[in-house]
Amino acid sequence: MKKINILALLLCSCLYSGDKEDSVFVDGIAAIVGEHLVLKSDVAQLVNIAATQQQLNPAADMEKLLPLQQGVVRSIIDQKIMLEMASVDSIIVEDKEVDRALDQQIEMFITQSGNEERAEEMLGQSLKSFRREFWFDMRDRLTTERYQQTLINKINVNREDVESFFVAYKDSLPLFPSLIKIRHLLVPVIAGEKSSKATYEKLVEIKKKIKEEDLSFEELALLHSEDPGSRQNGGSLGYVRRGSLVPEFESVAFSQEVGVVSDIIKTQFGYHIIETEEKRGDKIKVRHILLIPKISDDDESLAYHFALTLKDSIRSLNDFKRLVSTHSGDTQTKELGGDLGWINPNDSPIPELSQVFSLLEIGTCSLPVRTEQGYHLFWVDSFREGGEPNLTAHWPEIENMALNHKRAQWYKDWISKARERFFIQINTW
Repeated sequence: MKKINILALLLCSCLYSGDKEDSVFVDGIAAIVGEHLVLKSDVAQLVNIAATQQQLNPAADMEKLLPLQQGVVRSIIDQKIMLEMASVDSIIVEDKEVDRALDQQIEMFITQSGNEERAEEMLGQSLKSFRREFWFDMRDRLTTERYQQTLINKINVNREDVESFFVAYKDSLPLFPSLIKIRHLLVPVIAGEKSSKATYEKLVEIKKKIKEEDLSFEELALLHSEDPGSRQNGGSLGYVRRGSLVPEFESVAFSQEVGVVSDIIKTQFGYHIIETEEKRGDKIKVRHILLIPKISDDDESLAYHFALTLKDSIRSLNDFKRLVSTHSGDTQTKELGGDLGWINPNDSPIPELSQVFSLLEIGTCSLPVRTEQGYHLFWVDSFREGGEPNLTAHWPEIENMALNHKRAQWYKDWISKARERFFIQINTW
């Protein structure tokens, strides 16, 4: 390494132009890795992001921020080393992958913060500025992650590895929960024609008040909308990207003119009127008023008896899978024969499952079970006993633990040896 290059880089890094006020301030060097500099401002930005993700308050959680900062510095150093190694192995990340990952990062900030304004306040900069500044960091992160995967994916375990891991760590392994491999068929409870018509007509009146009586969309959303997530914000969903909404809603929201209140739209959630407030490429700011048709006793009874009729028609797993494909209201599992995979009944996406768990039998269709989504018919493929870890009952879980442990140890040794190939200097704050 040429010392004169390091000196030149140090001098060039002393001035930094912030885009908010075009002011100039002296930046510091947090670390040097080979011919790469790690600026304190970059560390501060990543610490701020990590603190936001962990919902830490910089003013109140200083004790937690120091180890977080140290961890970020170590992580950046390892990243710089891996970037050098990745370039030798020609690891490539496409621009569209970076854009997509950055979109997801920003959406997560907005979700955690509540809205864009709050997210910008927590980040200390505009989202536009964050996107511009963090784009190359995201590319580097994806590159190192991909390179790390190519390395550790070569590491596997055999039976001897799993058995050795179990002997060494069995006293510290957690108790395993009982698991069931389960399928379901969902019969939604659908509001009848009378209730749907009444809901539709009410929304017609609300739209009329906006157009003809010049009443506020926001106020009417506060009064009438049944979307709990947007009601208190005057019906606003904030900025959303194409592909993040149900198709019927999205096609209208993206195609209509700004400031226009849509015709009434029906989706799986109910009836909506939509106003697109702003358009930014593949992102829009949109608000809506949602009304949900009321379920009557007759609607409830109809769904229950239909589910019971289906249950009486099921004699085998093939019967169950066939009826799932034609009648289940769960689009995500419909093409999979209703397969929900291995589930802990006490921690499942269907909370009511824990209440009926003791009544379920392997290879038999259950009676209808009512949940928020409607009536479920369950079919249990298999059962795995929980309790103290043992290699007979819990081989897949222990094998996965052994694999992760071996890969973590291998990577720790690999990065430790890789550090020896580079000049590294970490400066104190």
